[in-house]
Amino acid sequence: MLELKDVHTYYGNIHALKGLSLTVNDGEIVTLIGSNGAGKTTTLRTVQGLIRPRSGSIKLGGEELTKLPAHMITARGVSQSPEGRLIFPRMTVMENLEMGAFSRNDKGSIQADLDRVFTTFPRLKERVKQKGGTLSGGEQQMLAIGRALMAHPRVLLLDEPSMGLSPILVESIFDTIKQLHNAGTTILLVEQNARMALQVASRGYVLQTGHIILSDTAENLRQNEMVQHVYLGIT
Repeated sequence: MLELKDVHTYYGNIHALKGLSLTVNDGEIVTLIGSNGAGKTTTLRTVQGLIRPRSGSIKLGGEELTKLPAHMITARGVSQSPEGRLIFPRMTVMENLEMGAFSRNDKGSIQADLDRVFTTFPRLKERVKQKGGTLSGGEQQMLAIGRALMAHPRVLLLDEPSMGLSPILVESIFDTIKQLHNAGTTILLVEQNARMALQVASRGYVLQTGHIILSDTAENLRQNEMVQHVYLGIT
């Protein structure tokens, strides 16, 4: 479904992604784990077209994306719930969700996706007229994911969905990720909570200073001594 091959991304003279290659197959949850500054968010921003790679290939279903602007990549089927949520605080819940569908041409199908979002996140339906900025942190995360789902993505990019949430809400968000996966959504998950990420993912990549240093099944990564020591806190 999604393939990155030898991708090099820069911020000015800073070489952020150094020949990154990864794949996400149809229907998979693939997680990308690594420390702060490893390049995880840069990877998602590059896929989404918010940063243009200097070289390399990014394909969705075999179609090259690297020359397309961000809004056309979204229209092709890549949607992101960004780090920090970045909802529109002065817009209502409904207006935020409608913005997620802004690039769609299949207006007749939007209601079905709205119903899906409200089924997945009943709390949002209860707060449909409430301003996004007045929601709790967990509700804002639900809204960010819901807004991304309104684009009807072929691949959903999730960037740190558990950031800043209480342990109970973290469990709830990861339960939702599993539900989305069971419903057939393909997900590329960036998450500092490597323990939770490796529980829901089928495969994973370990990113370090712009390089993939390890890739394996999630089960094998959980058993890997380096991953246990560095990312799972097991000594």
